[in-house]
Amino acid sequence: MGDYADFVGSDYTLAVSSTPSVAVAFGCGGARGLAHIHIIEALDELGIRPVAIAGASIGSIMGAAMAVGMSGAEIRDHTLATVGNRPAVLNKIWSLRPVNMRSIRFGQFNLERILRTFLPTTFPENFADLHIPLKVVTTDYYEQAEVVIEKGELFPVLAASAAIPAVFMPVKLGERVMIDGGIMNPVPYEHLAGLADIIIGIDVVGGPEGNGRHIPNRIESLFGAGQLTMQSNIALKLRLQAPQIFLRPAVGRTGVLDFLKAREILAMSAGVKDELKFALDRVITAKN
Repeated sequence: MGDYADFVGSDYTLAVSSTPSVAVAFGCGGARGLAHIHIIEALDELGIRPVAIAGASIGSIMGAAMAVGMSGAEIRDHTLATVGNRPAVLNKIWSLRPVNMRSIRFGQFNLERILRTFLPTTFPENFADLHIPLKVVTTDYYEQAEVVIEKGELFPVLAASAAIPAVFMPVKLGERVMIDGGIMNPVPYEHLAGLADIIIGIDVVGGPEGNGRHIPNRIESLFGAGQLTMQSNIALKLRLQAPQIFLRPAVGRTGVLDFLKAREILAMSAGVKDELKFALDRVITAKN
């Protein structure tokens, strides 16, 4: 690959029509991002096809699945058959460990290999083969900068966007070292500005786990501090410029790596589907 600048594409243009167009930004949140499935299902049920998608971390993966052409129902079925299947997950993760690793340790897993193992075999290799334009947010570790990528090889970019520090290995794109895009931009809705009449932002960052009295251990503190920082970032962005629709699915105290709780996460966040439908109805009615 070349330098990361080779991956960055130009803005997409939008022809405004009488029917409001929609673009969606799927936020970061690890396992909590499975709640994005409800958003995709709601759009499917309304017959709405986004003109553009942006995503950070798990949001980029869910966004890519939608951009590939998968329906919300197909994404749900695939999720429950893979990460929702505890024996299958543990066997696959163990098989993907470095050859000299005798136990599962955070920080040493190659996320691109994991994505290739768990994502459908129909996933394309290149952004050019997606049916909906996709903007993937990553973080350049040494340049201390957000990088938005929308062309080139797909899997390395998705891995870079979702490379949670201390959990997965950083990803090199060209000569640059990339980590989780949610660190710089948890819900990248501003990158869709001007591309659609209605922009939807979905926040699944959540808050620190615990009952309010429990003293967090070092791992809990690490992830919880990240959530606090991201929520501060989101609050500032919303004060500066909010999208037409901004939703926070109920994800409770779900941990960032609680993928084995896929069914529970989907159950607790199910209400966001109707929230989105009501919000779209309000916004579209106001525009007409």
